[in-house]
Amino acid sequence: MKALITGASSGIGRDMARNLAKKGYDLVLVARDEIKLKDLAKELEQKNTVKIEIISMDLSIEENCKELHKCVPDVDILINNAGFGDCGNFTKTDLNKELSMIKTNIVAYHILTKLYLVDMKAKNSGKILNVASIAGFMPGPLMATYYSTKSYVVRLSESIREELKKEKSDVQISILCPGPVRTNFNKVANVKFHMREADSQSVADFAIKKLLKGKFYIVPGLDVKLAIFFSHFIPSSFVAKITYMVQKRKLEK
Repeated sequence: MKALITGASSGIGRDMARNLAKKGYDLVLVARDEIKLKDLAKELEQKNTVKIEIISMDLSIEENCKELHKCVPDVDILINNAGFGDCGNFTKTDLNKELSMIKTNIVAYHILTKLYLVDMKAKNSGKILNVASIAGFMPGPLMATYYSTKSYVVRLSESIREELKKEKSDVQISILCPGPVRTNFNKVANVKFHMREADSQSVADFAIKKLLKGKFYIVPGLDVKLAIFFSHFIPSSFVAKITYMVQKRKLEK
């Protein structure tokens, strides 16, 4: 069995790699940081009897996503995890950073999901895990672009799931929707969370457990489950006000 994980050099991606390696999965680890990938591959190969392939690649470049599929044409599990955020007033945040975020958080997910889903449907087996966020279920003032990218991931995955159900396909798609997690995300997004942050390895272990059981919505933590549940019943305008206050506290002085 083989799994491909993007954004595998740190955080949840790295920790999901550790989990799957323990379960005997051969892994293809993709990220931009080649040094971290090499260190992780060495660690996993020393502790587990698995094959590890690393690919240093910037997935914000469309052609790289297509090339990745050509280089690794057959996997049992695809985990789209690469992504980052940014925080600030929409008129003041950096446009180039936001465009790179959209390409990484949306375009790369879209391309890889489509290409690997075609393969999986042809053999009628396989699992895709798209890493979304609690952010995908609500408006996100002061993190407008990031929240919007995660909303895209949620809606795309929900739509594909229904298509697969109607086709009675054995291919599975799932979304991981955590709240704040202790990862490098905070540094890249320029935020400081003032609420409980989940442990990255715990979130990764929970995600893999639920993925292998066939769960679609994978939501770690009761507080996150409740937040998503109530977001369906509270007017978006009110949620936006609450989110604004929360995000404002995150901004670094």
